[in-house]
Amino acid sequence: MNGDRIAKLQQSFGILGNSDEIREIIETIDQVAKTDITVLILGESGTGKELIANAVHRHSFRKHQPLVKVNCGAIPAGIIESELFGHVKGSFTGAIEHRKGYFESANNGTIFLDEIGEMPLETQVKLLRVLELGEFLPVGGSEIKKADVRIIAATNKDISVETEKERFRKDLYYRLKTITISLPPLRKYPDDIPIFVNKFAIEFANRNSIIFKGLSPNAMNLLMKYHWPGNIRELKNFIESMIVLQKGEVINSKMVEKRLLVERRIPSPNLPMKVSKSIDQAERELILHQILLLRRESHEIKNILSEKIDRLDFEKMPDSGILPHLFPVQKEEKVTEEGEVKENYIINPNMLGTVSFEEVERELIEKTLNKFNFKKRQTANSLKISERTLYRKIKEYGL
Repeated sequence: MNGDRIAKLQQSFGILGNSDEIREIIETIDQVAKTDITVLILGESGTGKELIANAVHRHSFRKHQPLVKVNCGAIPAGIIESELFGHVKGSFTGAIEHRKGYFESANNGTIFLDEIGEMPLETQVKLLRVLELGEFLPVGGSEIKKADVRIIAATNKDISVETEKERFRKDLYYRLKTITISLPPLRKYPDDIPIFVNKFAIEFANRNSIIFKGLSPNAMNLLMKYHWPGNIRELKNFIESMIVLQKGEVINSKMVEKRLLVERRIPSPNLPMKVSKSIDQAERELILHQILLLRRESHEIKNILSEKIDRLDFEKMPDSGILPHLFPVQKEEKVTEEGEVKENYIINPNMLGTVSFEEVERELIEKTLNKFNFKKRQTANSLKISERTLYRKIKEYGL
């Protein structure tokens, strides 16, 4: 494919970049868009999977029909089948009327299943039936419905690994990966970073009526050396924040370095920096270093607790919530010099009868939600409860 055609397609698709990886993606989209073949888009978070799905749909024969986007990772496991395939009145508590699912809404168009790696196994079975037979059964229904829908799926997980660990069905994986588009992380094509920076900066400055005087060469060089774990999305957010914080100024390397240190919480004043090691090797060493530090700190805390545990005075502990009072230490037996066996309790005996089960449960859920940044699935897994139960408790306790 000649350069002029690729440039024209890029403009039409809204995809930036001059690297060979980007050119190959453009060519693949051009080849598959006019067919009804299933497409699986792979890539880290922030690499632009939704942009590729939009391009495939807009240049297909279904472009005048709906493109329905579904984030499978954001829908609780208990209701995802109802969301995808609809339900009939009375099929479960709260089903007060018949409801269309996403597949029915997307009929004759395209459905984009983002984060399909998060889809529960039991729902994957029903999706496979749609792919193979073009039909589905609403929750609680008895009448099979047809779906003339093109499926585009995306995930940031390594699905081949997920299938080996039996977290994703192999038959569905083989059915989905008819055409696979793999999006490289931004760190793999750093020479395109200035193109993204200028595009994001000019659009944001114009949209918000902010004067943008550009970046210094050294500042741009720093951006090109940084590894961008959040990829294009992170770069875009970074540029927008810099424009707001440095209104009317030329953004220099010191400004960039300072902001990167703040956002990534990097303690060294020399980062980001170019090193002779590969990104993967450097990240592994950093992770190992952090693990060693955590182990050392954990060992120190354990020693302190061992020395202080007998002197804990539950009555005088600061009132920072119920949990610190109820769960001060792990249960263990300790033999004193006199031969007595002392027990340290998980639940503080002095607090028994003074707080209710609801108070403890509410605080435990709230703290776990905060720990996982209000990600419901991770919170539910940590608490060993279903997502439906977690949602009910959140509503019950006003969290």
